[in-house]
Amino acid sequence: MTIKDYAILRDLAERYREIAADPVMDVRRDLWRRHNSLKRTRPLIYVRAFAWQEMPQSRLHCDDPFFRSYEDFFKQSLFRYTLGDDFIFEPWVTVRAACITPPEGVWGLASPRTHSTEARGSFVWDAPLKAEEDAERLIEPHHVIDEAETARRVEKLDDAIGDLLTINVDRQPAYVMWEGDISTQLVYLRGLEQVMWDMMDRPAWLHRLLARMRDGILRTHEEAEAVGDWSLSAHQNQAMPYAEELADPAANRNGVSRRQLWVFMASQETTAVGPKQFEEFMLRYQIPIMAPFGLAAYGCCEDLTRKIEVLRQIPNLRRIAVSPMADVARCAAQIGQDYVLSYRPSPTDMVGYGFNAAKVREMLTRDLDACGDCHVDITLKDVETVQGDPDRIRRWVDVTREVLGT
Repeated sequence: MTIKDYAILRDLAERYREIAADPVMDVRRDLWRRHNSLKRTRPLIYVRAFAWQEMPQSRLHCDDPFFRSYEDFFKQSLFRYTLGDDFIFEPWVTVRAACITPPEGVWGLASPRTHSTEARGSFVWDAPLKAEEDAERLIEPHHVIDEAETARRVEKLDDAIGDLLTINVDRQPAYVMWEGDISTQLVYLRGLEQVMWDMMDRPAWLHRLLARMRDGILRTHEEAEAVGDWSLSAHQNQAMPYAEELADPAANRNGVSRRQLWVFMASQETTAVGPKQFEEFMLRYQIPIMAPFGLAAYGCCEDLTRKIEVLRQIPNLRRIAVSPMADVARCAAQIGQDYVLSYRPSPTDMVGYGFNAAKVREMLTRDLDACGDCHVDITLKDVETVQGDPDRIRRWVDVTREVLGT
């Protein structure tokens, strides 16, 4: 570690420690606990993305790639603190344990990508499951951690800033979030259009593949629980993971059961699939993965308007995403007060092209009125651009609070 890297990280860590100690964090914790437990609070605001790459503060100066990642975390956090939403800054910094998975991908098969020549452009990929027999090449996943590499990471960060902040070690398995929802990796392995053809042309084979993926993901979760590698920092719900029914997030509190944690799952790839096929070819395989957890949050960017009644099969469901593509009024009518409605207005309309406060007020008022008495929070996510305007997200939060009267 260079003297320059050391000075940069320590200055940022000290400033982060100050914001994490702000008394407002406890106010926000209480609000999220009650809100996620279906108790009446004001609607909460969560800015999940803010086009960080366009911000002048995003420029990094550390030389060591390892320390650059933490420089980026601290700088993003300090910028985020200025936005004025209901985000909670925890008094620790996390090191991800080095989970061992095949280098080709979590299922042992590579999906080569061809990227656009444009900066941050799209890509296409070559799905490796081209024939039914190719599924036999999938690995049987297990939860394995490279302890030496994990210890090296922890020691390196602890030497730099361990006297300023708690170093939390996240040992949860690799097969969570997009590696654990079945849907994302299925499409990388098989191809989006081909999966939909498979539902019609080879349903029995697809069911066998889905069962194999379900069982593999479950195995890693069970193995992690058996060795005490789930911790209270492993909550996932695409919001602030507090609830009265569960223990609060905490650093280095290992050995907990999945029953003490939030789980997040989605299936953006089946947006164009009807409710019946969604249930048959995705949800019924996801439910066994979600069921051992305490509470579940479902949905990301997919339109769940016609699938909410099917989602009621999830026994521990607590949060449902209502994406920009969804019909807010129809979703609200089905969700009622049974679940938290995670309302997600279009980032493009909110902040992506210019900033029209009157238009934002009009759209938010329309949709929030449609939500009626639902337990609503507002998530601004997938913000790809603010056209280089560092103040635009702050202005959006201010307008949103005006609409909410908070």
